[in-house]
Amino acid sequence: LVDDIGDVTISNDGATILKLLEVEHPAARLLVDASVAQDEEVGDGTTSVVLIAAELLRRAGELAKNKIHATNIIAGFRLASREAIRYVKEHLAVSTDTLGRDTFVAAARTSMSSKIIGKDAEFFADIVVRAIESCKSTTPDGRTIYPIKAINILKQHGRSARGSELVDGFALNCTRASQAMPKAVQNAKIALLDFDLTKARMRMGVQVLINDPTKLEEVRKREYDITKERIEKLFAGGTNVVLTTKGIDDSTMKYFVEAHAIGVRRVKKDDLRRIAKLTGGTILTTLADEEGGESFNVAHLGEAREVCEERVGDDDLIFLRGPKSERAQSIVLRGANSFMLDEMHRSVHDALCAVRRTLESRKVVPGGGCVEAALSIYLENFARGLGSREQLAIAEFAEALLVIPKTLAVNAALDSTELVASLRAHHHLAQSNPDKKGYQRFGLDVFAGTVVNNLERGVLEPAMSKIKALGLAAEAATS
Repeated sequence: LVDDIGDVTISNDGATILKLLEVEHPAARLLVDASVAQDEEVGDGTTSVVLIAAELLRRAGELAKNKIHATNIIAGFRLASREAIRYVKEHLAVSTDTLGRDTFVAAARTSMSSKIIGKDAEFFADIVVRAIESCKSTTPDGRTIYPIKAINILKQHGRSARGSELVDGFALNCTRASQAMPKAVQNAKIALLDFDLTKARMRMGVQVLINDPTKLEEVRKREYDITKERIEKLFAGGTNVVLTTKGIDDSTMKYFVEAHAIGVRRVKKDDLRRIAKLTGGTILTTLADEEGGESFNVAHLGEAREVCEERVGDDDLIFLRGPKSERAQSIVLRGANSFMLDEMHRSVHDALCAVRRTLESRKVVPGGGCVEAALSIYLENFARGLGSREQLAIAEFAEALLVIPKTLAVNAALDSTELVASLRAHHHLAQSNPDKKGYQRFGLDVFAGTVVNNLERGVLEPAMSKIKALGLAAEAATS
């Protein structure tokens, strides 16, 4: 995709493609919003939401042509959505407690299998699971959470994708402002600044009239002294690491060297926010106090066990280790160019979200169209038991869900008619014959072109992903 200013994006991530499309039609806008909501809430299943919602809209149009009122269609879709979600929770979801750690690796692998790093999915799945397990924390009310924002994903040019690694600490793609500064600082007290530590200059339009030429040097000296005093206030409060989003003047470097402190300039604003959360620090936009002077409060300092500069590949990076609030990890991605690295970043982020949802909900479902085929059979039988006009809408909802296995088969250059029919036959047996209940775990194996038990094969997705996708697709279609 090429945008207005000529930036090129190469991706097969549904949410990314839809965000970059210039959509004007209100119905299309709804589909884009549904995909973005799925991306934010779950991180995976964005394309599925759009496929199901689009199919529901198409079938709703057919029903409307056959004189079925919109109220009946909406009521039917909403009822079908509720029943489908209930069926997934009660009959299709499998607890991860009975499956072990391999479940989470399988969920990550499934998420990445269709992406650019699909051929190395096993390698990256292990990195993703280790990264998530390392950032585990407990809330005050006793809930276990996995804040993936504590995992920094860094993109470095060079080497192959398999050269990517998980490193301890929060990594910044920056270096020390001066080589004379120490390479490492223990028991770091970190000042997080969103202003310049450069020579103070008067703003544009401000004029100073000087009658005595000797006073000119005093003005110049005062410009330097303002910055010097700010740095001295920081160091007086115990600061030994300064991270700023702006610049640090060469003339002020000597103060850092004398204080054995590290100064890092041009830090990304997003990185600074995450460091503030990890270290318990506060981002300062100024040192001005209520009296009009300047002061520095020690309570604004962040804390970490160590801040150091280390070489990774061909570049030097700044690492924060042992931050005050949470344990931090970084995934360093290696690739040939920016396009590849950007797509790898999106793929790894989706996998992180999938594993986090799996860990938090402790429920997974088999992939490969298994859930959609099972729901299609169940909703068809459910619709037959209704006497109202909603019956037609629910039957269409059941048919619409088959768009997922059909698309999977078509994309793999397989006969979708034969495969989907076989898949439906297995799920019909699972729901009608108690002896064949194991068939409800069956889905497509697009590599072999057959129907297999995807629970045993390790093709797993978070149950939350399917539940949210069904809810959002129905909501978008009925809006």
